[in-house]
Amino acid sequence: MIKKIRELLAKLPLPFLNDTIPVVTVLPLDGVIGTSSRFSEALNLAGVEKRIEAAFDAFGVKAVALSINSPGGSPVQSELIMRRILKLSEEKKIPVYAFAEDVAASGGYMLALAGEEIYASAASIIGSIGVISAGFGFDKAIEKVGVDRRVYTAGENKSILDPFQPEKEEDVKFLKEIQKDIHGFFKDMVKERRGEKLRGTQKIMFSGKFWTGTEAEKMGLIDGIGDLQTVMKEKFGEKTKFSRIEGEKSFIKSLLGLGGRKSAVSREIMAVLDERAHWGRFGL
Repeated sequence: MIKKIRELLAKLPLPFLNDTIPVVTVLPLDGVIGTSSRFSEALNLAGVEKRIEAAFDAFGVKAVALSINSPGGSPVQSELIMRRILKLSEEKKIPVYAFAEDVAASGGYMLALAGEEIYASAASIIGSIGVISAGFGFDKAIEKVGVDRRVYTAGENKSILDPFQPEKEEDVKFLKEIQKDIHGFFKDMVKERRGEKLRGTQKIMFSGKFWTGTEAEKMGLIDGIGDLQTVMKEKFGEKTKFSRIEGEKSFIKSLLGLGGRKSAVSREIMAVLDERAHWGRFGL
């Protein structure tokens, strides 16, 4: 409905419509990127798509500002979100600017690539352009408690990387090949979006290392140091208004899920620990 009204008003020859106060919609992209659980609300396209569309459909919107605070996660969901933002920006001719808060690393930096310009605080953590897989090996633990692991498969590689079996050299080699492919995809995306702005050597930039905003600017990973409101007012004027596109609160849903079985709670605890591990890599 808002979209149709905006299109109709744009066709009216009324001079005052050209003097409306510019609006910048602020789209928060916070948290680990991946699958949500009852105790942790992860970023994924299904959960954020309506907010993305609302950001571009707001009346009087001149630009969309991404407020990013994410240590990364799923490369697939990172790309899906980024591509959706880029598609709407192109369709509606509305520019997108990305602003890193505490962290825009790994998949979080991939989200920032949706912006035609990227800004950060001097102390923001930027980069980590790489791929990581982490897990636990329980084979010695179950041996100590006298538990036999019985696995039956159709397909010789179906139980690859089973954490309850001893690590196999061929399994690790296979995983590294997949990581190499994903890493190559990530590097190509950075080069596609940042292009000639990149000034650092590829060996360093794509090593998985991360930097402060100040150092990231020197390498061309971001365009400058600055906060969202200041930069947007410099571009669109001091009268610029900001409209924050918020999502639904998930706290009540978490409370409603507390009555589950112990096994379900255990899985949720592991999910929370995994989420904390993503943030912990950057000292947060």
